[in-house]
Amino acid sequence: MTKKQFKAESKRLLNLMINSIYTHKEIFLRELISNASDAIDKLYYRCLTEENTGLSRDDFKIQITIDEEKRTLTISDNGIGMTKEDLESNLGTIARSGSLQFKDEIEMDSKKADANESTGDIDIIGQFGVGFYSSFMVSSKVQVISKAYGEGVAYCWESTGADGYTINETTKDGVGIDVILSIKEDTEDEKYGEYLQEYTIRNLIKRYSDYIRYPIHLGLDETPINSMVPIWKKNKSEVTQEEYNEFYKEKFFDFADPMKVIHSSVEGMAIYNALLYIPEKAPYNYYTKDYEKGLQLYSSGVLIMDKCADLLPDYFSFVKGLVDSQDLSLNISREMLQHDRQLRAIETRLEKKIKSELLELLKTDREKYEAFFKSFGLQIKFGIYDKFGLHKDNLKDLVMFYSSSEKKPVTFAEYISRMNEDQNYIYYTCGESIEKLDRMPQTELLKDKGIEILYCTEDVDEFVLKVLIEFDGKQFKSVSDEDLGIEENEADKEAAKKQAEDNKDLFAAMKEALGDKVMEVRLSQRLKTHPVCFSSGGEVSIEMEKVLNAMPTGEKIKADKVLEINGSHPVFNALKQAHAQQNDATAGDKLKEYTHLLYNQALLIEGMTIEDPVAFSNSICNLMK
Repeated sequence: MTKKQFKAESKRLLNLMINSIYTHKEIFLRELISNASDAIDKLYYRCLTEENTGLSRDDFKIQITIDEEKRTLTISDNGIGMTKEDLESNLGTIARSGSLQFKDEIEMDSKKADANESTGDIDIIGQFGVGFYSSFMVSSKVQVISKAYGEGVAYCWESTGADGYTINETTKDGVGIDVILSIKEDTEDEKYGEYLQEYTIRNLIKRYSDYIRYPIHLGLDETPINSMVPIWKKNKSEVTQEEYNEFYKEKFFDFADPMKVIHSSVEGMAIYNALLYIPEKAPYNYYTKDYEKGLQLYSSGVLIMDKCADLLPDYFSFVKGLVDSQDLSLNISREMLQHDRQLRAIETRLEKKIKSELLELLKTDREKYEAFFKSFGLQIKFGIYDKFGLHKDNLKDLVMFYSSSEKKPVTFAEYISRMNEDQNYIYYTCGESIEKLDRMPQTELLKDKGIEILYCTEDVDEFVLKVLIEFDGKQFKSVSDEDLGIEENEADKEAAKKQAEDNKDLFAAMKEALGDKVMEVRLSQRLKTHPVCFSSGGEVSIEMEKVLNAMPTGEKIKADKVLEINGSHPVFNALKQAHAQQNDATAGDKLKEYTHLLYNQALLIEGMTIEDPVAFSNSICNLMK
């Protein structure tokens, strides 16, 4: 028979289909199996709507046959088949989709159908009619042998690519379609022969088509390769915790059971099933640039994307799992999503679901939630700080910080529930460890008054609190802030004011000795037993200075430091004595030396580097002499 040319644009269009649309050549098998499933769906629909077809659902299957000697791979189905006219219109015209047309027809039928008729489980995967042509990526020749349901004659459609196709009458036992691929010879760059290996085909079926609803058989094996019924489409009552755990470990390559399973089926603006897992521990590369977030995305049981990042916000990137929806707008290759309302709706619903499940875990299993936060809390904190606090209100209920009084991590809500009636702020302090923070001089006054303090030990912590500003009307305040916002009785306030006034010349002399190293030297109202500490006189705290200067930007940030002196400490008397004898040159030098010693002591308390260790060492030796 004379070779015909394709009706849709031209050789250039088919070349585009074969070489540009699909990222991975292995996708061809997914597309052909999906087409076979569509064909069976159409005949199954006829079984539901017509009498005396002599067929039941158990009769349908998809058969894969490998012939290494002939280098052929055959995908067969016993679905509805195609007539000669169907072959001409569906395969002779690129990008014409018989599946899409059929879907439109049954949607129209369903509107007319009686409410008692059940056609709801008919779900057509193919939409664009280009998936078939992906077979040319691995095949030098493609044959389609088809016998349509109700027809007595079979036809063979054959093509070697963009040059065109032929359609000839042939013979075939039973209805359905055989797609016979003549696999290309291997080249230096491509090993096409792998698609003639049972191991490869079996793995591709398990990866992409495991949940096709009809059994897929390979060779003479009577046991289907595919699972057919996805675990996520079963009722929760039908799935045991062990089954959830095993599915997680097999699919997402973890040795440990997940900490939590989230299984949901949603209808509304977007219809989907989701099976999500929160891992027990963070992967080894979780906090590196190599970690790739995302959920597996299925469309009607067919794997479309292995890592769909758009379904998870970054702060929930630790979640593993999958989403299956027939309600997505896919691009022409079905490998990529078109961003539309359905996708955004799914993302929003998943985000709310994950948060609600985490809050429930916090409420019902505190120990497990603390373990979760130990693994993934840093990511939640980054989420609060990211994008100038855009998501802070969504995440602030999930964060925890170590409590000075409870000796364990607590939430902001729990902190506020224990606040004194006259307390106006949520107090915190920042440093490298809980042990060091617990000994910080700046905390003495608050502890003396029985006020709880949150200990922040991660670099991002203070930035998070600065972005949050407040929680439930209570502002965050560092224990190193100039003003702690604590009301004092009038007698103590007047006594402190008089002491500061009496010693203003001493503090001025100390400020002169330190130059621009500090913004001010003054009498402390927060110290009880320690002689000295720093407080912050500006928006950039001392801890923020340390964090920012450790970044590889080369830019140096300087906090406005205030050196506070404890007026009740014996050291203060030594300072006053040295200042009183300042007309004596030796005594004057002694005041400067004392001042620098106290400044360096404050630096050490903050975990900062002393600017001149040699001078510091010499000063200590002078004191010892």
